[in-house]
Amino acid sequence: MDFNKLPTNSQAIINLTWADLEPYASELESRPLSAASVEQWLLDWTALSDRVSEIYSRLSLATTLNTADEQADRMFKNYLDNVYPAAMSAGQILKEKLLASGLQPAGFEIPLRNMRAEADLFRTENLPLLSEQQKLNMNYDKIIGAQSVEWEGQEFTISRIKQKLHNPDRSQREKIWRAMLGRQIADRQNINDLWKKYMQIRASLAANAGKPSYREYIWQQYLRFDYTPQDCRSFHQAIEQVVVPAAKRIYERHRQQLGLDKLRPWDLSDGWFGRPVESGGQIPLKPFQSMDEFQKKAASIFDHVDPQLGQYFRFMQVEKLLDLDNRKNKAPGAYCTSFDVIRKPFVFMNAVGQHDDVQTLLHESGHAFHVFEASQLPYAQQLTVPMEFAEVASMGMELLAAPYLTRENGGYYTTAEAARARIEHLEGEILFWPFMAVVDAFQHWVYENPKTGSDPASCDAQWTELWLRFIPSVDWSGLDEELKTGWHRKLHIHQVPFYYVEYGLAQLGSVQIFANSIKDQARAVASYRQALSLGGKVTLPELFASAGGKFGFDVDTVQQAVTLMESTIESLGKK
Repeated sequence: MDFNKLPTNSQAIINLTWADLEPYASELESRPLSAASVEQWLLDWTALSDRVSEIYSRLSLATTLNTADEQADRMFKNYLDNVYPAAMSAGQILKEKLLASGLQPAGFEIPLRNMRAEADLFRTENLPLLSEQQKLNMNYDKIIGAQSVEWEGQEFTISRIKQKLHNPDRSQREKIWRAMLGRQIADRQNINDLWKKYMQIRASLAANAGKPSYREYIWQQYLRFDYTPQDCRSFHQAIEQVVVPAAKRIYERHRQQLGLDKLRPWDLSDGWFGRPVESGGQIPLKPFQSMDEFQKKAASIFDHVDPQLGQYFRFMQVEKLLDLDNRKNKAPGAYCTSFDVIRKPFVFMNAVGQHDDVQTLLHESGHAFHVFEASQLPYAQQLTVPMEFAEVASMGMELLAAPYLTRENGGYYTTAEAARARIEHLEGEILFWPFMAVVDAFQHWVYENPKTGSDPASCDAQWTELWLRFIPSVDWSGLDEELKTGWHRKLHIHQVPFYYVEYGLAQLGSVQIFANSIKDQARAVASYRQALSLGGKVTLPELFASAGGKFGFDVDTVQQAVTLMESTIESLGKK
């Protein structure tokens, strides 16, 4: 068959059925494999794989751009019911064919390792369960996406109402916070019911695959070859030993500046675990007034980091590969997906005009640059990047871009505002590590104790215990229900279980890249880009090393990072 006849037009791609694609899969299955033919066979498999993944990316994106789009919902569910399971089954056959051949294509050592793990995990009976899990994810998005608050005669999404937590009037902040949390808790039963379904599906996935628990199943699915659950515990302990005291110093400094006896959740700018609001009536940073300004200034910043990165971002602007503004019925959060046929990224986020939007765009653009840099790799299987390093791409870009936030560099802020923004970012990163430890430790507990972990009340209790262990500086007294349901509001726990420690590990890597950039910016960026270009061809420790860092969990590595961050905060505070 002529694989060049597979469509390249996006509209034609999303309308492909399995009947359209199955003949190509069958031809690959029947084609003889040899050392002379394997490269073309892999290229043709990549062509087929790219169409299947792009259908998913475009239809999934459509359901998050508008959670009320019934046509998008129907099309995505049809894909999940009909194309996805058939494509997974066909992919399994092709993996087994390649593995059975004993061939070792050049640059394919790590993909082959990954294939062996995936082939071992694959079960046909799990395909409908995986489709059902994706539908539960869509239900979670609908619940969260529909949440809004009436405030002063206007309707606000949760993302937009959070902006008002910067209000210097503490009594107003409390009212806003209570209104926001009241609306979120109103969905408590719906999310609890959804949680039980998630846990049932995940227990079945593990059992069908012959794994003793879902954690073992997901560890293999995530291709985590370079660290263990025990390493995660060591990381939690290092955070408790090194970062929690640093976080206490930040919280205490802000408590004194605010003149408060205790910090309450509504004294935090995100109403949860992040930085406290500014003292002295300091208004929140307002980096942009329009989406056009938002994008234009980001492009200038990327030009200063590296001209090629600026070109990548402008390409995304021209090709409409950005959807950045917040609106009702848009799913929460932010992400970067890829359209694999054209090897280009798409960035989705919910910008509302605050500094967090700048950080989010820098972050997701790092993911986008990863797609661009790895796009020259010939085979789809080489694009499977460990998530721990995928987040180095994004978090590293946040820190590499930080020196260029000023207006003199085409950015958003005055020198003083940029220093403030960078302090906020670094403080936020320090405060993030304990929160990450709560989320990760919670998930380890859930899947180590699946029966208890399926009980929402037990989850409430465990979340509270972990929260008080890692984030003791904020007073939640009298707010028991709001505190214990915090796990409801962390979408990773529901939609992508165990996908959170990656952020903490990547943050360590990104701070090391930042340390390198202080010594030699051009060299640090070159190493960063070189590591991105490797895709998934080498191991996780090798990717970190290529980027100029160390893949570690130990106290010393964490301490070095925190020391640099605190010294940088002190230096910026003098500007």
